[in-house]
Amino acid sequence: MDIKETPDLWVLCDRKRLRIPDIRETAAECTRKIDAEIGSFGLEVDGPWLFIAWHLPKDGKTLFDWAICRPVKKPEHYSGEFELAHLEPIMVASRVHQGSLRTIFTKGYAPLAAELDVSRYIYSGESREIYHGWNGPGAPYHKIEIQFGLLR
Repeated sequence: MDIKETPDLWVLCDRKRLRIPDIRETAAECTRKIDAEIGSFGLEVDGPWLFIAWHLPKDGKTLFDWAICRPVKKPEHYSGEFELAHLEPIMVASRVHQGSLRTIFTKGYAPLAAELDVSRYIYSGESREIYHGWNGPGAPYHKIEIQFGLLR
């Protein structure tokens, strides 16, 4: 587990209320639309895809708030369909998951949560996934950084 500060980011984002099983289809649709918007407005990508969840549930039935974000260089003007949001730095507990999406909860989230549970840190309720190495749906290997926001 690494404790670090996230970078200051400007992102195009789309917010949804969904369940964990809905993420795959929703993300595929949103990435296409956000990529098209970036091209239409001539924006410059400034980092990997980022998913943000607030109060991520431990089951596949509970609805939660989620956002898919693509970092961009702050534009002079933007009047498109998506929210242009400023993500200020936050402190996070971080761990990199290298493997398939099938194991992201058991081999990514669970070990990080277990380490945090015996630490002095307190969860903020925000979690993030940063897709440093996405190899497409169904691929056996991805490099995804998991972050839990910290209050202290």
